[in-house]
Amino acid sequence: MSAPAADPAQLLALAVDVAREAAALVARGRASAADDVDVKSSPVDVVTAVDRASEELVVGRLLAARPDDGVMGEEGADRTGTSGVRWVVDPIDGTVNFLYDLPAYAVSIAAEVDGEVRAGVVLNVATGELFTATAGGGAFVSSPGRPEPVRLTGSSPASLERTLVATGFGYRVEQRRAQGAVVAQLLPQVRDIRRYGSAALDLCSAAAGRVDAYYELDLNPWDHAAGALVAAEAGLVLTGLGGRPFAEPMAVAAAPSIAAPFVQLLEQLHPA
Repeated sequence: MSAPAADPAQLLALAVDVAREAAALVARGRASAADDVDVKSSPVDVVTAVDRASEELVVGRLLAARPDDGVMGEEGADRTGTSGVRWVVDPIDGTVNFLYDLPAYAVSIAAEVDGEVRAGVVLNVATGELFTATAGGGAFVSSPGRPEPVRLTGSSPASLERTLVATGFGYRVEQRRAQGAVVAQLLPQVRDIRRYGSAALDLCSAAAGRVDAYYELDLNPWDHAAGALVAAEAGLVLTGLGGRPFAEPMAVAAAPSIAAPFVQLLEQLHPA
């Protein structure tokens, strides 16, 4: 018996269904989120029992539907499949926001086909806002108050001085110190800085034109797989620095109107 077809629309439909189920689990766990918290790479890099339960649910549902697929998840899921499809899962992107009940934490699920992300969903658990994309099919957002999907097309700021920039910071003290120094130099040259605490939602915010550009160092694949597809399908420029690919190690997503000068500025501020 052959593996199920890897049609991006079908993969997206499955991802959306699973993300909604996982989001319901995460929402139910919010009130007790602080009861079982561990740390990973540093005292501020946290993981909750709800993160683990969400990943277990997502992986279980995906493999029940497509047992020959591979999986990579933030909380340890790692399975090599035989179908050419691999699911990249962040069960809660924005765990610190989840702990503090800040309304920006998301279930993020992306489907890679032969190593390329072809479908992605980012569901903000706190708001119900759903971002979706398929490769070549565009990016869309819907919400409980606006169930009909709206196509995303980013923004077009006139200059760097009018560019609203989102970013995030690493978990290690020395890394934060260096990143803070860069922000101090960047801030006078742009409209302002926003720090939401979820890379997936930062990328979707750029796709929606809520910020004009986003950059962050040292993301993991589960942080950006779905959100980066949403941003790319909304027409943003995705790149790294110095001609390197996106997220290797710098992730940049920017409106086309300011992408070149924004990347040039980041190259000046970040040591090679």
